Amino acid sequence: MKPSIPKGTRDFSSTEVSKRNYIFSIIKKSFENFGFQPIETPSFENSSTLMGKYGEEGDRLIFKILNSGDYLKKVDDQLLSEKNSQKLISKISEKALRYDLTVPFARYVVQHQNDITFPFKRYQIQPVWRADRPQRGRFREFYQCDADVVGSKSLWQEVEFIQLYDTVFTNLGLAGTTIKLNNRKILSGIAEVIGAKDKLIDFTVALDKLDKIGKEAVIKEMVSKGVSEEAIHKVDPLFSFTGTNHDKLVALEDMLQDSEEGLQGVRELEFIVKAIEELGLMSATLALDVTLARGLNYYTGAIYEIAAPNTVKMGSIGGGGRYDDLTGIFGLKDVSGIGISFGLDRIYLVMEELGLFDAVELPKPKVLFLNFKEEENLQKLKAIKALRAQNIKAELYPDLAGSNKQQKKQWKYATTRNIPFVVTEVAQERFLIKNMENGDQSFMTVNEILKLTN
Repeated sequence: MKPSIPKGTRDFSSTEVSKRNYIFSIIKKSFENFGFQPIETPSFENSSTLMGKYGEEGDRLIFKILNSGDYLKKVDDQLLSEKNSQKLISKISEKALRYDLTVPFARYVVQHQNDITFPFKRYQIQPVWRADRPQRGRFREFYQCDADVVGSKSLWQEVEFIQLYDTVFTNLGLAGTTIKLNNRKILSGIAEVIGAKDKLIDFTVALDKLDKIGKEAVIKEMVSKGVSEEAIHKVDPLFSFTGTNHDKLVALEDMLQDSEEGLQGVRELEFIVKAIEELGLMSATLALDVTLARGLNYYTGAIYEIAAPNTVKMGSIGGGGRYDDLTGIFGLKDVSGIGISFGLDRIYLVMEELGLFDAVELPKPKVLFLNFKEEENLQKLKAIKALRAQNIKAELYPDLAGSNKQQKKQWKYATTRNIPFVVTEVAQERFLIKNMENGDQSFMTVNEILKLTN
């Protein structure tokens, strides 16, 4: 049987892991510079924790875990004969792989509320799973890098998250990203003024797909969900909303004058846009996008989505928003939250395409001790121990070279891994070390090697 892995998952080579770790390190450093603390949650949760939190589409993408043992034993014959998959799943699967990090975080906050100092700023860098159709930039197993704040309704948090996005992408060398911004209150206001408030979820889920499937397909989906043609006609200006951020805010204020909720969303966006104009951004651009919906039921205020530079065709590489009601579903009322996520895998693909990994190197020894004489190895290992004690990466080639061919193999190993210094032999506690870049070689003590390699 030919070995394989499930669709939507990947193996990572040493080079790929090093590049991914480089991205992780930049994001983690930025998180901590902004005052966020790390936590971790289990890879799987109780199904009741996850189901019903992401909308109908999200629920379908949650990986369910079969109960252990004879999972059909407690299912009665009548239920089996009905062939109702939803009812059956609830009986045979009590746990599920996490779909994102936000809902588990809300569960964490409620469960540990007596141990948390609010406002609580946390970050998580862990894998999530979605039963999605695999394609470029979309996987069934992938990492999310999340930062959230709970316990504060201040709009300065929205401003700070825009700065955080800008900081991370600037430090990654990923200039030209666009931070798209909208507010769910505006979407609710639009649904209200066009007479489709009862279809808010269907309206926003369809609208969120505009950049993926186009205007005509979005309209078709809205109609299929029961949004009237009259309402769609009223919302038509949204499909071609243009101008500066200020122009869009003026147009929205005019459009939403009969919706208090919509106007509140406009005022919140005005605050954020004005603050960012005063503070400035290093390399990103802030752009209001009134079609941005994010498609998740728990967002209640500002929503973000990050677009890669125009030269790269890629879906969003980050997103998030405010979710005032999320902890309430677990019993903790009146705790406002806001968070963002970085899509590591898509960021990786964008950076690869733009050639931004040139400076990332594989972990490797700075000094390689070749293995030509068995009687010298103990002395070499003592030297390696001394070098490692001073944080100099060093290693001994494990297999003894019993022939010229085997010696050439060791030299090739040093060349292939691009190791800068190679030790070949020992004479009176001095080591013959070769500089692989210029070919110079000389006998040195361990202390002299330390000075050379520091």
